[in-house]
Amino acid sequence: MEKIYDISQLDLSSYVRHGDRVVWGQAQAEPIPLTQNLIQNRKKIGKFKVFLGISQFPTCLPEYSEHIEYLSYCGAGYNRTLAQYQVLDIVPVHYSQIPRLIEDQQLKLDIVLIQVSAANAQGQYSYSLAQDYLKSALRHARIVIAEVNRQAPWVYSDQYLTEADFDVMVYTDRKIEAQHSADYSATTQKIAQNVASCIPDHSTLQLGIGSIPEAIMQALDQHQHLGIHSGIIGDGVAELMQKGVITNQKKNIDSGKTITGLIVGSSKLHQFVHQNSGIELRSTEYTHHAATLAAIQQFIAINSAIEVDLTGQVNAEIANKTYVGAVGGALDFIRAANQSHGGVSIIALPASGKSFSRIVSHLQGPVSTPRSDAGLIVTEYGIADLRGLSLPQRVEKMISIAAPHFQAELEQQAIDLKLV
Repeated sequence: MEKIYDISQLDLSSYVRHGDRVVWGQAQAEPIPLTQNLIQNRKKIGKFKVFLGISQFPTCLPEYSEHIEYLSYCGAGYNRTLAQYQVLDIVPVHYSQIPRLIEDQQLKLDIVLIQVSAANAQGQYSYSLAQDYLKSALRHARIVIAEVNRQAPWVYSDQYLTEADFDVMVYTDRKIEAQHSADYSATTQKIAQNVASCIPDHSTLQLGIGSIPEAIMQALDQHQHLGIHSGIIGDGVAELMQKGVITNQKKNIDSGKTITGLIVGSSKLHQFVHQNSGIELRSTEYTHHAATLAAIQQFIAINSAIEVDLTGQVNAEIANKTYVGAVGGALDFIRAANQSHGGVSIIALPASGKSFSRIVSHLQGPVSTPRSDAGLIVTEYGIADLRGLSLPQRVEKMISIAAPHFQAELEQQAIDLKLV
């Protein structure tokens, strides 16, 4: 095992071979000094592939595609630019399937680049901001190269890493670039209020990341004893934990613990999760596994959409012919929430864009969530509870939460399609 204390002494072309597939931590878990070194040495390596998660930093650019093949499960962050330039290949799978694809070598990963915290007194390195599918990748990679960042938070987990897990350790001391949330629009705040009205006290929540989930967190500040079991958490979760709204005390599994696979947010969030025994990172094999989710009572899954049709079908992947979303973990959580005693699935989205309705008669992209899994659809105009409704009843409910200036057009389209 090699230790490097000066990043300028690292040359990843010594480890990455022509034809290799490289994976690294997503969002703020990206080990930027390592990924930058990889890009700088791309010509020396020759053609290779990378498997991308959420890309918060502009590491991978379209002009590098001569030497790098880009593969991802999502179009989030800077992946959107790669998709627009048609140099991003999408693997349209449920998030829960990624570990098994890695295990079975159907998604073969040769090199793992990972950011970890400094070791504790027991010599344990924390996954820091992401465990998710990296845990599976570490087991099957030929080479694991770790950035040991002194400023990365040490986060509790069910498993820690030791020096024996790494082939190369690169020591750094860099501040992790924070993600700052923008002010919420009146529309976002109204959506958040509508969603919050559907959530009972003592519920266990799953949320995505972005302005609507964060606004929902703010709207829940008068709730009591909420819990979190999610693939990702942001600042809103930390704020509600500090206020005593999220206590996790009523969870029937992982009592007292916020469970997540990925942490994304501000420096305040990073400080909050550091050595906080009330938060635990877990792998995708746990956070998204059907058996785990089936054990959670009063489970509320809150996810977003690009558009929803009049019968409840959801497109969460493609907008304007560009891949911007993901199949992701939504359906894993949606089906669990629908089966959970006292649980429900919520899809939250604005009713319209600048000049178009997001409640539509025809989806412009694929069906990411079928109408058979529809629960509550929420916009700023109201809540459509589609559970147990016939198709004509669903159409009526969906039109009622569309933007008023699109409702007449949607009614006519429903008649033309013989939905009513």
